[in-house]
Amino acid sequence: MSDHVAVETADHVATIWLDRPEKRNAMTLEMWRAVGDAAVELAADRDVRVVVVRGRGGHFCAGADVNSVGSGDDYAATNRRAEVMLAAIPKPTVAFLTGSCIGGGAQLAFACDLRIADTSLRVGVTPARLGIVYPGHSVERLVRAIGPSAAKHLLFSAELVDSEHALRIGFVDEVHDPSAAEERLHAFVDVIAHKRSALTQQASKAMVDATTEGMVDPSLTRRWFVEMERSNDPIEGVTAFIEKRDPAFTWDGPDPEQNR
Repeated sequence: MSDHVAVETADHVATIWLDRPEKRNAMTLEMWRAVGDAAVELAADRDVRVVVVRGRGGHFCAGADVNSVGSGDDYAATNRRAEVMLAAIPKPTVAFLTGSCIGGGAQLAFACDLRIADTSLRVGVTPARLGIVYPGHSVERLVRAIGPSAAKHLLFSAELVDSEHALRIGFVDEVHDPSAAEERLHAFVDVIAHKRSALTQQASKAMVDATTEGMVDPSLTRRWFVEMERSNDPIEGVTAFIEKRDPAFTWDGPDPEQNR
């Protein structure tokens, strides 16, 4: 387990804590790996009825640490594994969203079944700021949850939207005042863990997921990652982010050879 990811289990409820508050819980390679490992372990733990994912320090997750994104294929595979393993937990999962939920944070949030937030929430899906391509499997989940138009709005603009907007488009299921959100989370999780049928929950999750799964063709994902690799936009985007300036992106269209 990473120094910045912790798992607490009590009374049939497991909590995966993102614990890097000084960086608003921005995800390093090691944190992605730890989340994937935790998800595998909790999926197999018969004593756990519900899994909660949340962040320490007032923020859920400010996205991927830009210093880790350049870790190549290992990073991409580890990132995907964390999302897939979290989504594959057969029991109910709940993301508790406060403060920043951006980029990789949105990936984690949508890998959970439900999302409860407080009014401090600010949501963004921001690869367009960095000139990178959001993973196809993450786009699938985003579109299934909020629909194509809302997904395009977030992906095209990279804007941060508030909790009211997030509720309206279906990014979250509930929004509460900060003074009430924690109490609501605990009450809701208590009902799921102790007063409802685990059989019904797990059967329902499997069937609902089976009816909603759609796929971005792997060849489409590969084609756009080839474009990303030949472009200077990712380097410029990350550099501009670190230097706190507007990026000057230069990519001007697909390679014609890729479309033949």
